[in-house]
Amino acid sequence: MTIEQYMQTVGRQAREASRDIARADSNAKNRALRAIAAAIRRDSEALVAANRDDLAAALAAGLEPALLDRLTLSAKGVAAMADGVDQVATLADPVGEISELKFRPSGIQVGRMRVPLGVIGIIYEARPNVTADAAALCLKSGNAAILRGGSEAIRSNRAIAALVAEGLADAGLPATAVQVIDTTDRAAVGQLITMREYVDVIVPRGGKGLISRLLAESRVPMIQHLDGNCHVFIDDDADPEKALQIVENAKTQRYGTCNTAESLLLARSVACQLLPPLAAMLGEKGVEIRGCPETLALVTAARAASEEDYAAEFLAPIISVKVVVGLDEAIAHINRYGSHHTDAIVSENYTSAMRFLREVDSASVMVNASTRFADGFEYGLGAEIGISTDKIHARGPVGLEGLTSQKWIVLGNGQVRA
Repeated sequence: MTIEQYMQTVGRQAREASRDIARADSNAKNRALRAIAAAIRRDSEALVAANRDDLAAALAAGLEPALLDRLTLSAKGVAAMADGVDQVATLADPVGEISELKFRPSGIQVGRMRVPLGVIGIIYEARPNVTADAAALCLKSGNAAILRGGSEAIRSNRAIAALVAEGLADAGLPATAVQVIDTTDRAAVGQLITMREYVDVIVPRGGKGLISRLLAESRVPMIQHLDGNCHVFIDDDADPEKALQIVENAKTQRYGTCNTAESLLLARSVACQLLPPLAAMLGEKGVEIRGCPETLALVTAARAASEEDYAAEFLAPIISVKVVVGLDEAIAHINRYGSHHTDAIVSENYTSAMRFLREVDSASVMVNASTRFADGFEYGLGAEIGISTDKIHARGPVGLEGLTSQKWIVLGNGQVRA
């Protein structure tokens, strides 16, 4: 069977399964989810072992540290993955929800009903936990899923896929409702992103190279973000202790995630007081600072920042730093150089905080909190299928509601239009 024939078969099966999943009741979907979570916990050691084999191959291939970090699946990570699936089971089922029902002068009632998107193709690199997260979210939202993970995680993804199929079978649902592409051939991606007759939406989760390729080649609508240049702005009225804690967490908890802070802005009035201790903390963590002239005057270890540094998603222990006049310049800088993903202000000034929330053009905007909270699990979505920086349909972490659409419904009692 050629790659084209294989992908056409996968697509047909997904389309057929999507009709079964769309009409499945909440109880059946929740039974499948709980069975998947239980199977993941039961086979935790086997999943970690499969992941170890992936990591060994990735190390031998010279995979970048950021990708190795995303690829790693520990026992704790397996437990979190199972918890995420279980949490999705506890969430309200959005499918069939009717809202905005109103009587019109004609006597008809007009409203909206939430419905699945259909077949969702997810293309992702490294992260094996996406296999379980995406399966759970697509299943609960009544969609079929075609999952194409990166070649570096093929063993982990196969192991997780087998447990998903087991859970679906336990609930009497078609195993083809969630299919993991069982080939590392890149031609499979080219087929998936052009199968408009079978696939309704593509969700890419990966590096800039992958998403740039899909933006250029996909014939299927996408929910995506290109990169994550997230900012923390220390305002004139910032609490110094909060500023230190938030910057430390936002930048140094993990370097390889899209919600890690890559840029730090400080109001000029507090830069002399706050930048030296912030720089000392970052230096102790091994973070390289690339800064503006005012930053270089306050931090001897800093290097001069280039224009490209202010727009970069480093995914590494590097941060750009700029001293700004105040709130207006900070907002302008973020809207110019940011990626519209996640940005935070540290401030005790209510007016400044509200302006920041309104005027920063990003999918998630925060006050006095780490950018690392921009995550579906932390937002109470159970898990996320990805983060969208688009402004149409879904924005920010995409959970159940983002995987559905609404259609108009009309309820009448024999009315005819005059």
